[in-house]
Amino acid sequence: MIVLVMGVAGVGKTTIGEALAHALGARFIDADDYHPPENVAKMKAGIPLQDADRWPWLERLNQTLKSEPRAVLACSALKESYRRRLSQGLQDFHIVYLHGTPELIRSRMETRRHRYMPAALLDSQLATLEPPAEAIAIDVAAPLEASIAAIVARL
Repeated sequence: MIVLVMGVAGVGKTTIGEALAHALGARFIDADDYHPPENVAKMKAGIPLQDADRWPWLERLNQTLKSEPRAVLACSALKESYRRRLSQGLQDFHIVYLHGTPELIRSRMETRRHRYMPAALLDSQLATLEPPAEAIAIDVAAPLEASIAAIVARL
C-alpha cells in the first residue's frame, strides 16, 4: 500500500506523514529529499517551480515508490497530472488531502523553519492547487492524533 499525503506547503505533510507511516508500519518518504539542486535553488529564491521542473522529480519519486511494498509519501502533488504521474503503475495507491484555511497555513509557515520553502510561495501554491476528487480529506485544524485515527479508519 502506498499513501500519498498531499497539500500545499505548511499544511503538515511531514508531521502527519511521519505519524501515519509509524501507525501503518510503513516507510516514510519526504518528497523534498528528492528535489534536484536546481529546484531547491529556485524555491530558496522564492521562484515557483514550473511543470518542466517537476516532471523528472515526479518520475524519480514514482520509481522509488515502485520498489516499496508499504510507504507513506509526503509530497505537495498539487495538480491531478502530478498525482497521476506519482501513481502510475501502482495498484494500491491512496491519497490523503490535507487542507486548512490560508490563514492557519500561513501562520504555521511563518513560525516554522523549512530548509528552502519560504512563506512567500504559499499564494502560488494555493493558486496551483487542484483539490483531488477522490481522497481522504483532513482538515489540519484538528489535533494530530485525531487526524491519524481518521486516516487509518478510512484506509
